[in-house]
Amino acid sequence: MENKKPKGRRKIPMRKIENFGNLNASFSKRRMSLYKKASNLVFECDVDIGMIFFSPAGNPFSFFHPNVDAVVSRFQNLDIEPSESALLVAAHNREKVNELKNKLEVLDAIENIEIAKKQSYDEMINARQKGWWESIEQLNANEVSTYETWLKTIGFNVHNRLNQMEVGASSSDLGFNG
Repeated sequence: MENKKPKGRRKIPMRKIENFGNLNASFSKRRMSLYKKASNLVFECDVDIGMIFFSPAGNPFSFFHPNVDAVVSRFQNLDIEPSESALLVAAHNREKVNELKNKLEVLDAIENIEIAKKQSYDEMINARQKGWWESIEQLNANEVSTYETWLKTIGFNVHNRLNQMEVGASSSDLGFNG
């Protein structure tokens, strides 16, 4: 028992996935992971990057930053500086990506606020006191008879108070008119 490995992170041998459905699902997840890594690399290191790959079904996918022409021309001519128009296009594309990233951050913040609101509402609903109509069904026979006696007492007291108020009102009416 002491020599058992924990079930946490373990090495999994690399091998081709045979099931086509699992292969496509894994490809899709890893493709999104690659896009995210490439995007982070662009923002953190301010680099140009290009990737092209094909899905198991043969569909092409790509990621280029700032654009295809800039990446390909830099790859073909490593010693030549990019033209002014290419630099302008790259700067425009970077600015557009930064704007979209800022919008995404704002939307993420709004989402977090809404999630917090929902959790707060759920906690309020769970914490609120139940009304008598919700909790009366949970009473046992002894508690029901006690509750019934309490209700009769309250009804009797309300009826007496109402009679006192009527007598007081009629006597004040007689005194006023007389």
